[in-house]
Amino acid sequence: MNKSHKFRNKTAPLLATVSPVTLWLLLLVAAPLIYVFFLSFLSTDGYNVVYKFTLKNYAELLNPTYLEIYANSFILAFFTTIACILFGYPFAYSMARSNKRKKTVMMLMLMIPFWTNSLIRLNGWKTLLGKTGTFNSLLLNLGLIDQPVEILYTRGAVILGMVYILFPYMVLPLFASIDKLDMSLLEASKDLGANRAKTFLNVTLPLTSPGVFSGTILVFIPSLGYFFVSDIMGGGKSQLIGNLIENQFKAANNWPLGAAFSMLLIAIIIIMVTVYKKSGGDMKDLGVL
Repeated sequence: MNKSHKFRNKTAPLLATVSPVTLWLLLLVAAPLIYVFFLSFLSTDGYNVVYKFTLKNYAELLNPTYLEIYANSFILAFFTTIACILFGYPFAYSMARSNKRKKTVMMLMLMIPFWTNSLIRLNGWKTLLGKTGTFNSLLLNLGLIDQPVEILYTRGAVILGMVYILFPYMVLPLFASIDKLDMSLLEASKDLGANRAKTFLNVTLPLTSPGVFSGTILVFIPSLGYFFVSDIMGGGKSQLIGNLIENQFKAANNWPLGAAFSMLLIAIIIIMVTVYKKSGGDMKDLGVL
């Protein structure tokens, strides 16, 4: 067999399989990231981007005005992640230990909301939680309150919206970890005299910690940038890093500074993924090969 036949039989099929994926990643992932990185070092004359190298955009990230927004973003992301873990772990555990039929039903319950646009779903929550909404009307009719409770446009409402949107991103990696759990280890723990609480803390939780960590990354990072949740559920009162990016690209027309804020988010992602990998986490759980 000559060299041309060997190429057609071995290399050509490999190129035909890999090349489209590689091209897709280069055009839609690598190229935009490189552009944003390059843009973050440029200047602006107030109206247009000026191709003049500067580090001013990165120095501006330390502006005290923005530090408060960073703090608020991390607080909201932290409580969103904790809430997702507290509610997501029991759900994922129950789903992993259910029979095939129940598992399918629970997975459908988890995924069906994705079939509807998140903005529509969040506006549905506004209808439920508004001063004249269903929830307040019910409490008033039951005589539990004398006047409507302010639920919307608070930090708690933003966290509720975040948890509602990001809950599946916590459950799915938790489910993957729990589903692979060796039940014989739990039985051995029980045989050695450990109660359910000790078994969970000393056996179940450590063995499923990669799922907890990967779910934390998948929830925490979007929580920093989902500005539309803050706008709808918080009325724009709770500013996030995502709001800073949106404002710079739209209202302020300062694309280089908006790109610098975007690079800040990317840096946070890289740090968290690196820590996850160093701690022994499986990159496949994050959708990274």
